[in-house]
Amino acid sequence: MAVFVLRRLLHMIPVLIGVTFITFFVVDLAPGDYFGALRMNPAFSPDFIAELEAEFGYGEPLLVRYFKWLLRAAQGDLGISMAYRVDVATLVASRAGNTIILAVSSMLFTWSLAIPIGIYVAMRPNSVSDRLLSFIAFFGMSVPNFFLAFLFMFVALQTGWFPVGGSFSVHYEALSPLGKIIDRLHHLVLPTVVLGTAGMASLMRLMRANVLEIKEADFVRTARAKGLSERSVVGKHILRNALNPFVTLAGYELGTLLSGAALVEAVMQLQGLGSLMLEAVRSLDVYLVMGSVVIGSVLLLGGNLLADLGLRALDPRIDFDRESA
Repeated sequence: MAVFVLRRLLHMIPVLIGVTFITFFVVDLAPGDYFGALRMNPAFSPDFIAELEAEFGYGEPLLVRYFKWLLRAAQGDLGISMAYRVDVATLVASRAGNTIILAVSSMLFTWSLAIPIGIYVAMRPNSVSDRLLSFIAFFGMSVPNFFLAFLFMFVALQTGWFPVGGSFSVHYEALSPLGKIIDRLHHLVLPTVVLGTAGMASLMRLMRANVLEIKEADFVRTARAKGLSERSVVGKHILRNALNPFVTLAGYELGTLLSGAALVEAVMQLQGLGSLMLEAVRSLDVYLVMGSVVIGSVLLLGGNLLADLGLRALDPRIDFDRESA
């Protein structure tokens, strides 16, 4: 297993280089640059803008700028944000925590509902509950996240049950440790439900399909013939085998949630990595874009590695030694 993990970590290096190379060039292909807006502002003199361009290396060829950034990034220096004029790594780290908390809470919400509901309807195919919950699932898959965000914010404004916007209250620092946790959780409710709704619908349908297929397998019939209780058959035989695709999906789910969180964070005014990425793209703050892409890629690749390790723990038949040979 150690050899497998080492190989996967080494494989991440060329992937990260390829992703950052493409991103750097795509941002450069966009019309204009960060300094275009400054040139239209009479408050900034041409000499000042020229100094900024020289500071950020805009007088050098594109490839030279990229490889200089890559060498610095390999040493942990992601550059300076043009818009915020602060270290990119510090800025991204200050926002990434909120997005990771939102993504994890959304995954917990999605999986804690999708798996038991999927099993329930699969054990009762074509029943009224199966058709009703399947209809709700298809409805959830068809409604865009940003529309749900607007809808939930409207409900929150009308009822006052949940805060609208932000990751914590203005008096957050004055709260006790328990009060801070409660305040964070209160602010997490709406974005968690919004971000997790579409994923819950699709995962429920996947779990239903897996259980329907597995419950007719020979080993399940054998387990029932041995006199095992239905709870034991479902928990030890059907569920354990049906979860294999979900563990593999978990790594990709993290990357999907991080990208999907961008619109939710923008609509609900959350200070997260997604909204920061949107701001960076709009302003063509290339080094901030690169830093956000690096963090997002590392989280996605790391999530896939953890998913593979989780799959090995769930299914001992998987042989990492053979794969790494």
